[in-house]
Amino acid sequence: MTAIVFALGLLMAVPVAFVLILTAIWYVFESGNTVLYDSFAQQLFSGLENYGLLAIPLFMITGELMNESGMTTRLVNAARVFVGGFRGGLAYINLLANMFMAAIIGSAASQIAVMSRAMVPAMEKDGYSRGFAAATTAAGGLLAPVIPPSMLFVIYGVLAQLPIGDMFIAGIIPGLLLSLAFAVVVTIIGLVQGFPKGEWMVRSEAISALISCLPASLIPLTIIGGILFGIATPTESAAVASFVAFLMARFSSEKLSLSRLFTLLRRTAVNSGMVIFMIAAANVFGWVVIYEALPQKLASLITTITSDPFMFLLIVNAVLLIVGMLIDGIAAVILVTPILLPIATGSYDIDPFQFGVVICINLVLGLLTPPVGVGLFIASTASGARIGEILASLWPFLLAVAVILIMLCYWPSLSTMLL
Repeated sequence: MTAIVFALGLLMAVPVAFVLILTAIWYVFESGNTVLYDSFAQQLFSGLENYGLLAIPLFMITGELMNESGMTTRLVNAARVFVGGFRGGLAYINLLANMFMAAIIGSAASQIAVMSRAMVPAMEKDGYSRGFAAATTAAGGLLAPVIPPSMLFVIYGVLAQLPIGDMFIAGIIPGLLLSLAFAVVVTIIGLVQGFPKGEWMVRSEAISALISCLPASLIPLTIIGGILFGIATPTESAAVASFVAFLMARFSSEKLSLSRLFTLLRRTAVNSGMVIFMIAAANVFGWVVIYEALPQKLASLITTITSDPFMFLLIVNAVLLIVGMLIDGIAAVILVTPILLPIATGSYDIDPFQFGVVICINLVLGLLTPPVGVGLFIASTASGARIGEILASLWPFLLAVAVILIMLCYWPSLSTMLL
């Protein structure tokens, strides 16, 4: 009956956090362990007693402030310096600018919204189809949950009780591989369709673009550099980065007003509150997982199918691809990590960092796959392209992500090499 309550909640589009709490309440009632109700609130709040969770609102406000200070345009101009002269230059600029933004925002949905408004009109004006421009931008948004800082990595690290800084480092090589794979896709499509040739900036323009981008580069340097060199924890780096972003927004050409700052802070509080509430709900849902011994039962089932870690990861990828199509990536990570991680590490000796990178990349694909496909709707709304147009140009990028996922499953060192 507990499983029915859980499934009905999801099918009725009840928010995932409430589904988890209601499922736990029903399980306690059904099992007769009503004494657990006495510690229900304590269990709910104990899921939030983790210093690393402070990084979530800090990374969110950093992204909001960076958008407010007009840094998106500067990052695009900086990307133009490096790849603007190639054939299909604007497509490469789009991808490179998305890499820069990924090191700042950490949220795929936010990045797709920002970059669609910035890049799609420019690409369309230069002769690219609107569908391809929107598809390239949407695919570039997939880099946000992989290239540090990543909100999904923060949440996975908290749930898996792993150092978040090490989780960020584990995502560096996979993020670069994804970027390279997307560049290969653009190159192949460009050769087939005959993309327009780009123009290199003259030296003075290039120097000016790089200088104007220097303040924006302080954000990823603060976050990644502080973690890599052991100067600060991810949460401390996020705090410093948010302060730098505030100064940039306050003293940019369009000064950030106090009323606008209040709006940004309120939006950040609402969005981060939803994420943190889901984490608290997942901690209560852990009762169901523990008392029903779900990891052990699933492990017994899966180990009868295969004992090969690579095949296990392929099975997990196939299942999570379906999960990601129906449930938001953050909610899905919160839902599946407590169940699948013990199986991966206990029964198949898979490195938890490798497993985290694989499932986070897989689940974020749900942003761009029907029937939910929130990223598709965001790209469509921001660019004016029809969803069918975007999907027609998007499939080579999704195929590239699938290839990278298989590589990450087969070679654990791609995720653990820098640790």
